[in-house]
Amino acid sequence: MDFKKTTESESQYQHLDQMSVAELLQNINREDKKVANVIEDILPDIEKLVAVVVEKMKIGGRLFYMGAGTSGRMGVLDASECPPTFGIDHGIVVGLIAGGDTAIRKAVEFAEDSTTQGWIDLQQYKVSNKDVVIGIAASGTTPYVIEALLKCNEQGITTGCITCNGGSPLAAAAQHKIVAVVGPEFVTGSTRMKSGTAQKLILNMISTTVMIQLGKVKGNKMVDMKLANVKLIDRGVKMVMDELKLSDYAQAKELLTKYGSVRAAIDNMKK
Repeated sequence: MDFKKTTESESQYQHLDQMSVAELLQNINREDKKVANVIEDILPDIEKLVAVVVEKMKIGGRLFYMGAGTSGRMGVLDASECPPTFGIDHGIVVGLIAGGDTAIRKAVEFAEDSTTQGWIDLQQYKVSNKDVVIGIAASGTTPYVIEALLKCNEQGITTGCITCNGGSPLAAAAQHKIVAVVGPEFVTGSTRMKSGTAQKLILNMISTTVMIQLGKVKGNKMVDMKLANVKLIDRGVKMVMDELKLSDYAQAKELLTKYGSVRAAIDNMKK
């Protein structure tokens, strides 16, 4: 399929190597400001995909992100932050990257070009029709992702995508398409910039909205967060104090320690 990749278009800025630091920063910032406006226009598409993910997760399904390079890392990042933030088990939201965990830190050459490895990686998790698989690729042409989604479609597994090129093969392969066309990058073809930012914002929206819909947030608080360090314990204590109208920090901390989570402490004291 022949189509024009906006992500590979020539930068609108010339002679970057002759710009001052101030000029470089101002121009990058000018481009970054465009991203949120693009996403605002595609909120209905994001909403549809979120609704499907919520529906599947309510029946025990999982959410898979798949990508290569920056796109894969964005998916892995979002997936890895869900358990500590929302208290869900590892393996409910899964990030897969072409080349495996090694590729998170170091590029694995040609891993994204495999037409079979994506489906093999999914099978390691016994992916089923209760799950949703979202392919992430700024270019919309990554074989690792596209072929995995096509295989999912054959198996009756719900698919979605996040891409930054209109009319891409990835968008054609996905049942639910999120296409954020953010335009040429500041450095020509460097999709870790605006495209990566768009992907990050969209992933934040998907996972956060899904978890709120699943009841993992109370009011505006992360009541199921893992108490994994001093900062989070302190935050949890203050949540308990606020919700139970307690003025004694030590008492709230004792309750939090006893019950193991903000939600459990609040629920048990309100019985």
